[in-house]
Amino acid sequence: ALFLVDLIEGFARTGPLSSPRVESLLAPAAALLRRCASLGFACVAFADTHTPDSLELQSYPSHCLAGTEEARICRELADAGGYTLIPKDSTNGFVEPAFESWRESHPHIRRYLVVGDCTDICVLQFVLSAKAWHNTRNLPLRILVPTALTDTFDAPGHPADTLGAAALYLMEAAGAELYGDVV
Repeated sequence: ALFLVDLIEGFARTGPLSSPRVESLLAPAAALLRRCASLGFACVAFADTHTPDSLELQSYPSHCLAGTEEARICRELADAGGYTLIPKDSTNGFVEPAFESWRESHPHIRRYLVVGDCTDICVLQFVLSAKAWHNTRNLPLRILVPTALTDTFDAPGHPADTLGAAALYLMEAAGAELYGDVV
């Protein structure tokens, strides 16, 4: 299955957490989505979607409020289509009840291809949670992370290159397979 993490307007083009680094992922991620969908892969797109009282907004600036432009899947992915949309109200899509339902209806999927942002927050938490959940049940899971299709924002106190590299190291240490690009 292909997992597209938070490739939404609020992280790519508009809002306090948007970044050109994330925007640069959109065209290649959309191409990968089209390819995976044409091959019959299950494809899931997570979208940060908050209410004004979301607890996550105590840790981050107000962003990606439900019904706003920021919470929408970027047009490149929307135009490609072929995915199941799962809104999430936290940094970790793996713990969303809608994802639990999706996972239960796809028990045969044992390979995850994960792309998106932020490498050091939402992607990292999804990958580590997926590995831990499968490990505690002694279920094999292969996670592939093409590093050319993950990134994070650069801001004061949030050095993208350093935090991205650390997150990739942690994912690899947990058993994820890192690739420079998707072949």
